[in-house]
Amino acid sequence: MAQPPLRWGATDARPRGNRRRRGTPAALCPLLAQLFPELAPSSGLIESTLLPLPKLQDRLGIPGRVLLKADHALPVAGSVKARGGFHEVLCHAEQLALHNGLLRDTGDDYRKLARAEARALFARHSLGVASTGNLGLSIGMIGAALGFDTQVHMSSDAKAWKKQRLRDRGVRVVEYDGDYSAAVAAGRAATLADPAGYFVDDENSPRLFHGYAVAALRLRQQLHDAGIPVDAEHPLLVYIPCGVGGAPGGICFGLRQLFGAAVHCFFAEPVEAPSVLLGLLDPTVPAVSEIGLDCRTEADGLAVGRASEWVCERVGSQVSGVYTVTDDSLFRDLYRLHQAEGIDIEPSAAAGIQGPARLIGSVDGLRQHADLARRMDKATHLIWSTGGQLVPESEYRNFLEIGKIASKET
Repeated sequence: MAQPPLRWGATDARPRGNRRRRGTPAALCPLLAQLFPELAPSSGLIESTLLPLPKLQDRLGIPGRVLLKADHALPVAGSVKARGGFHEVLCHAEQLALHNGLLRDTGDDYRKLARAEARALFARHSLGVASTGNLGLSIGMIGAALGFDTQVHMSSDAKAWKKQRLRDRGVRVVEYDGDYSAAVAAGRAATLADPAGYFVDDENSPRLFHGYAVAALRLRQQLHDAGIPVDAEHPLLVYIPCGVGGAPGGICFGLRQLFGAAVHCFFAEPVEAPSVLLGLLDPTVPAVSEIGLDCRTEADGLAVGRASEWVCERVGSQVSGVYTVTDDSLFRDLYRLHQAEGIDIEPSAAAGIQGPARLIGSVDGLRQHADLARRMDKATHLIWSTGGQLVPESEYRNFLEIGKIASKET
């Protein structure tokens, strides 16, 4: 069966009869431009650029073309999580506004959601989310901007500066000693105990998923504008850092709808937290702790012990491969990117950088993808950088020092 078109506010990845049409993403742009002054130059559009990496490509010895999808520089939230997080909260705000008569219909002026009466309505409703960092920032930014009572439940491995940034926005941060899965369980229970509560469930959210998938539509246009073909003779190979699976899963889903078998998506996970790899290989093993791993990694956005079963079920057959990375390699690669191209990202966002070399240098990898081996000189390798713009300068300088040492040791 053909997949349904992506739709604003869709609630499932499969057709389920007729749905009431919701507002389009374009209808929300004037509202976003009003809420966030930094979006004025783009008229409210939240999108990242597509950057060539000629110096890094030469240093790594990769044939074909190497590009960076710069989601580390997405405005406002500074990470790929802005795509799904903003989408989900705006869907919820739209639903409340329509139900309470603050919007007449989906053709109305969505800037009404920034008015005092809308803020008063949203203040009576709570938003909850569990996060290792970047999703919490995304939900916190848009939730606080609209006036929701927003609470972010964060695992102990989340960065202190991310927690403080949320508090500075008026978001309540609840910390847990356990891992991400513990924060999810506790956050879900606390939020749903409130009759007016809405929980953004990273493990089971079609709205997040479809928000991430919209990136494929924008990328297709960017590739077209750059004159870069994507077809059987010119494959697109995409390398995406992976935590619970929602963002890379949604992106993979969207790309496969647009490019079919001409696109190949590879997920990158920490060696201590390969939750999606485990979920795809053996769904009967629910957590990485059951195979002796502890999720301890500097890649806080990827420190997830349990994958989204919902996402694994929907994109498992569409994922071309999964590889794991060490913390040392993440710091080494972010340092190499900085040195070669002057681009600054956080450790978790560097997970995709070694993807092309890992694929090309792996006998097993090329054996599994023999059709790609013959077309590497015509391929486009797309590294998806997922976060880093909001990292404090002092923190980033520390990343570079660690990366410099790691580079000398390899």
